[in-house]
Amino acid sequence: MKNDAVFYNLNKDDVKRITVITGHFGSGKTEFALNYALALKELGLDVIIIDFDIVNPYFRTKDAEQFLLNQKIDVISPEFANLNIENPYLPPEILRAFDDKSKYIVFDVGGDKDGATPLGVYNEHFLKEEYDMFFVLNERRLLTQSVDDALQIYNEIKYVSRLDFTGIVNNTHLMQYTNKEILLEGQKLAEKFSVKTNIPIKFITATPKILAEISEYSDINTYNCFPLRLFVGPGF
Repeated sequence: MKNDAVFYNLNKDDVKRITVITGHFGSGKTEFALNYALALKELGLDVIIIDFDIVNPYFRTKDAEQFLLNQKIDVISPEFANLNIENPYLPPEILRAFDDKSKYIVFDVGGDKDGATPLGVYNEHFLKEEYDMFFVLNERRLLTQSVDDALQIYNEIKYVSRLDFTGIVNNTHLMQYTNKEILLEGQKLAEKFSVKTNIPIKFITATPKILAEISEYSDINTYNCFPLRLFVGPGF
């Protein structure tokens, strides 16, 4: 792999208008969602990021709202406190985002089945066009350290959202203690998980420094290495 492969390789033709970022609680979904939205903006696209996290009281997209607005990325952060799944209230700003085909939407979804449940409310809107739904996998999280454990969460999210995954993101990290060995161990799990689910690995993520360190490993050169700008914590 060449050193310049540490930069993500996205082009407008490969990007779906709607992208859903989900996975296990604490896997780094929000970090990736923010960076993915920025990557789309760098392609010259008109981007909206929707904070769809109803279960995480800690770091969420809304916490980076001013930064995103400065980057001319719109932020929608609906309140779901009164959401009743049997008779849902659909915030009009989300419906307008679906209807405005000039906008590219990134959904930052809460963890596990509880966080993904509201996706089911909007199921018919997702199915009107092609979308991407990425499963963010962190091998260092307690409940995603094996293929079977990760598969249980994967299937639960599919069930409540009534949507299909289209890609896997290897976001294996241990905050500031992350190194190339930890990332490569996560890649082994991601590859086994990809075979089990028949879903491709779309990205392997880390800081540019760590991605540069793994650039010599030819066995991962088919994946897009996606460098992260860190928004939470002291860094990898």
